[in-house]
Amino acid sequence: MRFLRLLLITLGFVSATALASPAAPKEGADFISLKTPQTTQATGKKIEVIEFFMYHCPACNLLEPIVNEWKKKQGDNIVFRRIHLPLTGENDPEAHLFLTLEAMNLEASLHAKVLATWHVERSRLTSDADNTAWAVRNGIDKAKFLSFYNSFSVISKLKNLGKLVASYQVDSTPTFIVDGRYLTNPSMVGAANANIPRDQLGQATMQLLDSLVAKSKK
Repeated sequence: MRFLRLLLITLGFVSATALASPAAPKEGADFISLKTPQTTQATGKKIEVIEFFMYHCPACNLLEPIVNEWKKKQGDNIVFRRIHLPLTGENDPEAHLFLTLEAMNLEASLHAKVLATWHVERSRLTSDADNTAWAVRNGIDKAKFLSFYNSFSVISKLKNLGKLVASYQVDSTPTFIVDGRYLTNPSMVGAANANIPRDQLGQATMQLLDSLVAKSKK
């Protein structure tokens, strides 16, 4: 996977009042269409938006507040979910923790705490033991956590995660998929729009997501 380009955008995605943005999003530049559209979990008129991320990813952490604000603005227009890339393969401990919290219906409430562990406390969760200790520190019953952590469902999802990621043509984080069809990320936006300052790439990416959600609704 090509994660090196993330280093070019980790200095921040702060808001700006005079925001530059792609004037006319172009396929093949600002975004691409997946070769094989994927089934979505959205129903009715809602559009699914997936963020592919990794807990340790600095760019993902910096983008988080902007993504949260964007989700609030979209409201009932979208169904938002995350998928963790398995950096080290089918036994990736970060992805394992994510899938476990998701199975326990705790991912949404504890997502920020995991990011803070990595990026504020500078504590790396790189093993099963690290994950278990983190869960206990954050008030999760150890036996219950391990029952989910070692469950057939979670282990199966973890082992199949690489194939899932490949089906979405994702090779870096953060990357977004809209309606199971369109892929974009801050790196693409920055490469396609050299006039956008680095510290505005996050907001510009959210504006592009607005356009892709609107395009999907049509």
